[in-house]
Amino acid sequence: MNIDEKYFNESQMQANTVEDVLDGGESVLWRGKPDKKAHIAAAVFRALPITIIWMIFDFGFIIGISIGMSRGGIPLALLGFIIPFFLVHLAPVWIWVANILRSVTEIKNMEYVLTDKRVLVRSGVIGIDFKSIYYNEVESVNVKVGLTDRIFKVGDIYINAKSSAAVLYDLHNPYILGGKIQKVVRDIATDINYPNALRPDYNPGYNTQYSDSPFESQPFDN
Repeated sequence: MNIDEKYFNESQMQANTVEDVLDGGESVLWRGKPDKKAHIAAAVFRALPITIIWMIFDFGFIIGISIGMSRGGIPLALLGFIIPFFLVHLAPVWIWVANILRSVTEIKNMEYVLTDKRVLVRSGVIGIDFKSIYYNEVESVNVKVGLTDRIFKVGDIYINAKSSAAVLYDLHNPYILGGKIQKVVRDIATDINYPNALRPDYNPGYNTQYSDSPFESQPFDN
């Protein structure tokens, strides 16, 4: 087999889109993105009660100290200790804010793609990361819908494989989509274990192509 010497050139390694990492002959069956509002709202509500309690506690102390200083009961020299202390002590609040900012930034890079061979997850805040799970490695497909998900009518699909896992966050119709992913996994497993029996008419064999997509194309939720 001849290998093009340009194959490993840097220009060939600048993978930014899903199309850049597809194998030769690999076909996209479905692609989608998380619901933007649901994704950001989930970051806002995550740890919100603890954050509010923490802020009330700390800002109560800050206000009390400020009143004490204005009345001369607390020396101003203590500011050199008090300010750094509360900047550190408010760390849970800064983490909460950072998670919200991260969700706003990362949503533009997030994309989920189901091909005739695998599940691809595109993500990243600064750089672009790709996670790949082949159907023949999938052990379970689960759907979870939390309180925030119910409000925005979305859900998360958890895909567990032998050596890795992936989550497709904040997708519409998660039960239907999760069921279709499970169907593809089952069809592929049937091809491997029963190569000449129980095979769907539209899937003539694992070594050929999963030709008829069970997924309906859906527009991105921006």
